[in-house]
Amino acid sequence: MSDTYLPHDHGHSMEHVLAHMPETEDFQIVADLFKQLCDGSRIRIFWLLCHCEECVINISAIVGMTSPAVSHHLRQLKNSGLIVSRRSGKEVYYKAANTERAQLLHHMIEKMVEIVCPDAPSPKEDSPQ
Repeated sequence: MSDTYLPHDHGHSMEHVLAHMPETEDFQIVADLFKQLCDGSRIRIFWLLCHCEECVINISAIVGMTSPAVSHHLRQLKNSGLIVSRRSGKEVYYKAANTERAQLLHHMIEKMVEIVCPDAPSPKEDSPQ
């Protein structure tokens, strides 16, 4: 990519930036992850699962949504690798994945809530993690 011809010369070298620029596919992975942030309910469910492991019925009650709607969001979060599930008998429990991606997104959400809602409890005070 450092062989890219730039039509305008602005007096600074772009070689270093272009040599380290990720591939288009890498940016698409990031875009797909950020698509999870386009729905406030999905963010709320993800945040909840960062703090506890829970079943669909209880998640539905907590967030005030129907079980099918919650299941839809859980499927999206699971497909993106942000949450994991385990079965115990007939019950399926969900929690945030123990990955750097999920942890980074969790911290970003908490930081944004702290900025937007200054009266919200500090994540350090409230978070078991």
